[in-house]
Amino acid sequence: MDYILVSFLVAEKTALSYAVGEWARIWPLQSLIKSMGAFFVRRNSGNPLYRKILERYVHLATRAGVCQAVFLEGGLTKDGAFREPRLGFLDYMLRDFHPEFDKDIVFVPVGINYDRVLEDRSLTRALDSEAPRRSMWFVLKTTLGFIYKTALLSRKNRWSRFGYASVNFGPPVSVKQYCESNKIDFSQYESTERFGHVKKLVDLLMKDIGAVVPILPIALISEILLINKAIWTSELELKSQSVKRINELKALGAPIDISASASEGVLTNAMSILIGRGLVRVEKNLIRIDPGSLPLLEYYANSIKHWQ
Repeated sequence: MDYILVSFLVAEKTALSYAVGEWARIWPLQSLIKSMGAFFVRRNSGNPLYRKILERYVHLATRAGVCQAVFLEGGLTKDGAFREPRLGFLDYMLRDFHPEFDKDIVFVPVGINYDRVLEDRSLTRALDSEAPRRSMWFVLKTTLGFIYKTALLSRKNRWSRFGYASVNFGPPVSVKQYCESNKIDFSQYESTERFGHVKKLVDLLMKDIGAVVPILPIALISEILLINKAIWTSELELKSQSVKRINELKALGAPIDISASASEGVLTNAMSILIGRGLVRVEKNLIRIDPGSLPLLEYYANSIKHWQ
């Protein structure tokens, strides 16, 4: 959904060229993503010829001013937290960059978050090395069942939305200004030394991305539920702790758009989504985490973990 969401938001300003892993080369994703300007990258390919052609392609696209969308982590997070960034793609952009006369390269940090990630159960299940592999029949049956249930509930006006999907754009980072302030020239370094400097820039970008990842109600409630995971808690107490946490995050400058007047309705809706998915148990007006749902709640809470 990242491709669709960001492309829609910037469609009136520019067209994006996405660097996409080969995981997306399946029907119908391949056709959809290619139509949106994506190109596929074999991230783990050790073929030197392929790497050289890819390097040249990225270099020419960068010099031509093509607006490229790059996922620095190089893949989907399985636990909701940030992954270690990959340096190769940015190294292709910067290794022949001459700050004194080349056209500037500007990075715009983009933070994306969801109240529900459609493949969250599959992602968290991948963390369990002992989990048996799902059969193709199971995958097909589950997918068709999900589509049928969603269509049926929408026709009966009982369809509960998946919550919020939110995007934030951070302040742009100019490579020319970065080189001038740090007195470096990427084109003058050998591979090992250059990667060290690229790593520092990437760490800066990852920090900027973390600063603009939206804080959404499900992530917030999940964090509060995990604090109280060993006890039964009333909905009122959970909301009270959530409002307190919202005020703490706002004081830290976190990107959270939940006003005091709307917090009651927003938090109630988030609780309804969690209850509807069976992630929490409700008994006698008290709420507690379902033990089997612990990985999923940690997955969503981890998206704002860096603000602790």
